[in-house]
Amino acid sequence: MFSEVLSESRLVAILRLDCLDQAPRIVDTLLEAGVRCIEFTLTNRKSPLWVSRLVHEHPSFRTGQAFLGMGSVRNLEEAKMVLDAGAQFVVTPIMQPEVIRCCVEAKVPIAAGALTPTEIATAWDCGASFVKVFPARGLGPGYIKDVLAPMPYLKLMPTGGIDARNAGDYLAAGAVAVGVGGTLCSPVLVEKQDWDSIHAAAASIVQACRL
Repeated sequence: MFSEVLSESRLVAILRLDCLDQAPRIVDTLLEAGVRCIEFTLTNRKSPLWVSRLVHEHPSFRTGQAFLGMGSVRNLEEAKMVLDAGAQFVVTPIMQPEVIRCCVEAKVPIAAGALTPTEIATAWDCGASFVKVFPARGLGPGYIKDVLAPMPYLKLMPTGGIDARNAGDYLAAGAVAVGVGGTLCSPVLVEKQDWDSIHAAAASIVQACRL
């Protein structure tokens, strides 16, 4: 199950790329580095096509060894689109109760975006599997610890400004996982097809999340 794999691996790799022509090679590289949860974002409108193809063709996603989801989902129409594409989990940047309910009804895990304690609690009460604390860049691990103090049952996944240097701090503060984007899969490295560097960056973050 996705929840079990994410709770064990503690990492979602976010692919926010303008060009997805190398999507299969990127996915293979991340999986080889130990990443088990990968998120394509709707900022690239070709993402649903790639997710649909990879979910059906890649053995890791078919067997449950790894999971492929879609992020940057902002409304009900987009939620239905990514679910139809076969997304194995959904991530939003904002707290939208109708999107959460749609995913719950479809029995697809959702990490709902939220920032304030009220938004975070509301997302959880609406049925979110995880709450994506976003943007976490200016908040720091202390914010996660403070939110969890009165609400220790929450499953928080801070996202934004997280890399191999601070991922462990967020996890030590009580986050169940972290979302990592540009530092894990740089568009510049993808354009250069520098798979060794992408593998090294991903492996470094995977290791940081295991400590």
